[in-house]
Amino acid sequence: MKKILVSLFALAFIFVSAPAFGADINLAKTSTIESIVKAGKIRVGFESGYLPFEMTNTKGNYMGFDIDLGKALAKAMKVKYEPVNTAWDGIIPALITDKFDVLISGMTCTQERNLAINFTVPYIVVGQAILLNKKHEGKVLSYKDLNDPKFVVCSKLGTTGEQAVKRMIPKATYKSFEVETEACMEVLQGNADATVYDLPLIEFFQAEHGAGKTIALNKPFTFEPLAIAVRKGDPDFLNFLNNFIRQYKNDGRWQRSYDKWIKSNEWTKDMKN
Repeated sequence: MKKILVSLFALAFIFVSAPAFGADINLAKTSTIESIVKAGKIRVGFESGYLPFEMTNTKGNYMGFDIDLGKALAKAMKVKYEPVNTAWDGIIPALITDKFDVLISGMTCTQERNLAINFTVPYIVVGQAILLNKKHEGKVLSYKDLNDPKFVVCSKLGTTGEQAVKRMIPKATYKSFEVETEACMEVLQGNADATVYDLPLIEFFQAEHGAGKTIALNKPFTFEPLAIAVRKGDPDFLNFLNNFIRQYKNDGRWQRSYDKWIKSNEWTKDMKN
């Protein structure tokens, strides 16, 4: 009797689990992984112009920290890397409507964005910092000191820099720009008091252009994890990407890319005529 009961239980388990198992197989067959492998290429979306993550050099080629990451991902999948340069204000809709397979564009994984798309584990953590006009040196020591209507503060439209200004410096007079370097130039030229943006860009702009004109308050005042974004409902692809990022960050490739693009400015020569 005991053996019969065990056998009946086993059969019941098979019948109950079979539909779920079949559903899992069907879900796997519709994963973006399958379409990428079949096409022999991975389409990577980004907006060129976010230094030093994605840029266009004088020869018209894309380069930067995120570009290296995308190329490494293509190599891991044994497919061709296909860059898809896309305007920031339409970049999430473009991902959702399958204009590209993944989004690697210095995007912070915010809860608001996460309602529309899925994110991997972070591949780098940055934060908002401040490029300050030199006339305020020693007087403005943190973002809190800018919380006054007399200060003109800039950032890029639709970014977490803009969100940080509106949330944490709400009394400041805010100006938005389509391009982050334009926001920095506004401070450099004395038309604004400060620009709030991701630390790597603030440090680069200060080192490259700011001598004697601006200073960088380079202690981040927000937590900004950057991650790869994918369409919702694809757990297999998300699992693959998470494992890829862990490998990339721990086998030396991430550090070499970080040293090249963020700790050094040697690459700037490829941006000049």
